[in-house]
Amino acid sequence: MIPYFELKTIELGPLTIYVWGLFVALGIVAGLLISRWFAKKKGLDPKIISDLTGWVVLAGVVGARLFHVLFYDLGTYIENPFSVFYIWEGGMSIFGGFFGAVIVGVWYLKYKKLQVLSYVDAVVFGLPWGLFVGRIGCFLIHDHPGIQTDFFLGVLYPDGIIRHDHGLYLSLLGLAIGLWFLRSIKMKTPAGYYAAMFTLFYGIFRIQIDELRLLDVTYWGFTPGQYFSLLLVLLGIFMFGWINRDKINAGRRLTNKDNRL
Repeated sequence: MIPYFELKTIELGPLTIYVWGLFVALGIVAGLLISRWFAKKKGLDPKIISDLTGWVVLAGVVGARLFHVLFYDLGTYIENPFSVFYIWEGGMSIFGGFFGAVIVGVWYLKYKKLQVLSYVDAVVFGLPWGLFVGRIGCFLIHDHPGIQTDFFLGVLYPDGIIRHDHGLYLSLLGLAIGLWFLRSIKMKTPAGYYAAMFTLFYGIFRIQIDELRLLDVTYWGFTPGQYFSLLLVLLGIFMFGWINRDKINAGRRLTNKDNRL
């Protein structure tokens, strides 16, 4: 059991720092630094990663906010439309951020006539570390309380109930995927491997973990996150098949040849 600890703001004289926004910013920096390191190791231009990250982050923030507003809490924003812009208070969805970032990122790479899958892999290689650091902010403000549990990573909330904490689990997921990526860096992998693997396994994990969330709106029994997680799983499977299509086709040709013998 983990004791409840909440930290929403840090007061530095007249300056108020929102912890959630701080950790999101730190996560972006962490992800960028690791992506640049990976790019250099793979013979790519780290400067392209920095430029691409700027576009991706902007598109991701807009997409993440719009997704949250439209699918999670539309009524609140209709009552107070200006609160749509209060992103420092939280209220972002990684799914909207993901799709916004992918659309703009792929457009940017194609516009620059660069190796799309190789540079996407470089960005995604740092993404788990951004997730790890950024979701610590969610854990500190406890914006996603879960259902009651006796799991050893459950958090003892002020109401005396031990609950799952979504932010904590997603932070640990980022750490696990990040370490796995580091271990696999010496493997010979096709371009797009890291993008496919992150998309697939993040989607699978979110389908499961969203069952543990307490306050999420649902549509026909499932959260918006679960529906979009399913799309991520399907996208990950498609990507994995696409980047390995030469091996798959070679295997089919070999099988057909054996059948003719």
